[in-house]
Amino acid sequence: MSDKLKISFEFFPPKTEKMSEQLWSAIEQLVPLGPDFVSVTYGAGGSTRDRTHQTVSRIIEETHVPVAAHLTTVNATKDEINQVLDDYWNAGVRHIVALRGDPPGGVGEKFEATEGGYYNAAELAKAATDRHGFEVSVGCYPEKHPESPDFALDIELLKQKVDAGATRAITQFFFDNDCYFRYVDMVRKAGITIPIVPGIMPVNNFGALTRMAGLCGATIPGRIGRMFENLDDDPETRELVAATLAAEQCLDLAEHGIEHFHFYTLNRAKMAYALSHMLGVRPNSGNSQD
Repeated sequence: MSDKLKISFEFFPPKTEKMSEQLWSAIEQLVPLGPDFVSVTYGAGGSTRDRTHQTVSRIIEETHVPVAAHLTTVNATKDEINQVLDDYWNAGVRHIVALRGDPPGGVGEKFEATEGGYYNAAELAKAATDRHGFEVSVGCYPEKHPESPDFALDIELLKQKVDAGATRAITQFFFDNDCYFRYVDMVRKAGITIPIVPGIMPVNNFGALTRMAGLCGATIPGRIGRMFENLDDDPETRELVAATLAAEQCLDLAEHGIEHFHFYTLNRAKMAYALSHMLGVRPNSGNSQD
C-alpha cells in the first residue's frame, strides 16, 4: 500500500453528557493515528450550530489535529453564515466542509433556499474562500444526489463547487466500489481533478443504515442484507460481519490506488481504528508501514 495513505474521521456534536463522553473517548483513541483532519457535522437547519462550534473549539484546544467544520446554507441568511465563518476562523478553524444541506422539511421535501441566504454549496464555498481563505471540502455522490435528474447535472454542480474554490470532494457512503470507480471516471472525463475521497460507513445497525441509505440514495447490495439476516439479537456476530465487509471494501479500494479514506465514525472508535490498522496506519505515524 501507498506510504502516502491518509485517513480522516467524521464526528457529530453530542447532545448529552454521556454522548460527550463517548465522543471524547473516540477522539482520544483515533487522534494518535495522525488523521489528515477530523470533521464535525452541522445539524439540519443549523440546529447544532452552538454544539458544533463548542466541539470544534475543544478539539482545537485539546489536540493538534486539523479540524474541518461542516457548514450548510439552510435556514440562515448570508450575514448569519458569514458570522459563523468569522467565528470559526477566530476559533482557529482553517477548513470548512461546505454543504447545501437538507431541505428544512426533511429529506425528500423540495429544497428552497433561504431568502437572503446562499443558494447552494458552490456559493457557500466561494464565500468561505473569499472571506477568510478557508480550505474547502464539499460533498459528492457516486450514485448521484437523490434530487438530481441525471449524472450530467450532478457533475456540473460539482464542477461549480470546484470553480468556487473546493479542493477536495468527500463522497456519500457507498457499498459497491464499482459505483465509486465509475463515478470517478465520469468526474475525470468532465475535467475535474480534485481528490474524490471515498466516505466509508461501517454497518453498525443494518435497519438504521437501510433507512439512511433510502433517504440519501445509496444502494445496499443484496448480499449485504443476507449477511445480516437473523442477527438482530446477536450484536457480537453482527459487529464481526460489519468489520469484515468494511475491511473488504477498504482493502479493495486501497489495491486500486486510493490514498485517502474518510470514515463516518458515528462517534465510535473501534471500527474506524481497526480499518485504519488494516490499511497500514499505526499510532503516531499516519502513514502505511507496509
